[in-house]
Amino acid sequence: MNAKSHLPDITSQPNSLNARPLQWVGMEGVSLPLHILNNKGEQIHTHAKAGIFVSLNKANAKGIHMSRLYLLLNEQLANKPLNGQILTTLLKNMLSSQQGLSLSAKVDLAFELVINKPALLSNQSGFQAYPVAISKTITDGVINTQLSLTIPYSSTCPCSAALSRQALSDAVAEQFSEQQLDKSVLLEWLTSQQGSVATPHSQRSYAYINMSLQGEQLPDLPTLIKQMEEAIGTPVQTAVKREDEQAFAKLNAENLLFCEDAARRLKHALEQKTDIYDYSFKVEHQESLHAHNAVVYDQKFPQ
Repeated sequence: MNAKSHLPDITSQPNSLNARPLQWVGMEGVSLPLHILNNKGEQIHTHAKAGIFVSLNKANAKGIHMSRLYLLLNEQLANKPLNGQILTTLLKNMLSSQQGLSLSAKVDLAFELVINKPALLSNQSGFQAYPVAISKTITDGVINTQLSLTIPYSSTCPCSAALSRQALSDAVAEQFSEQQLDKSVLLEWLTSQQGSVATPHSQRSYAYINMSLQGEQLPDLPTLIKQMEEAIGTPVQTAVKREDEQAFAKLNAENLLFCEDAARRLKHALEQKTDIYDYSFKVEHQESLHAHNAVVYDQKFPQ
């Protein structure tokens, strides 16, 4: 006789007290290696924290078969590139593993996608991590996929920029009272420490984006991140040389942003994406002038 048959299985015993169904039962914070494909077919390796759940619809069942969920998660995600079909297959296998206990299944993945980004002008490059979360559910045969991204960027205040220009104009008028200016003298003064009359305030800012995806496929995440950065216009940098830093300063001057400006740019970009049928986002400018943040919340279908 198999020794395994002598081991007690408490979960298979009926639950006579408080017999009620439960929406989600499972595990969260499960460590998992994850492999993301970019549009070149290259794999980006990262580490995820996973949550894996099923509903407990059989009211008098003691509990679900939890260890089966853990094994399925490792078998189907740990060694294969992530895509929509693999997640759907995982959800269906999760339901099958419960042998009639469950009608719904859900998997959550939270990880940082590390992307090698080139500098603006020089031959430098560096790595930047982007927080990503994916949640996929199946309920009564209906599949839903949610994707969340965090995009950091730089924002320079248009009001502060205008006031800085005015301060510089006033300083030039005070320094050079004659009608005809010597160009070389003016340029020398502008590039001296005296020429730094005022600088506009800028800050690291964030776009927190939540998307409901259309169809089975997951988007190419590095490409989607780049598209959102380009829509806003002032992505943060990694390794830089002086020419890159100057180019970044020019980029900010060309893209002066109130939080409303960044939000409208982001909203326009999301509206163009046919694979996104719903979205919500928060834009957050972590003010350097104030001790509070300037924010915008928006969503496609206001409630």
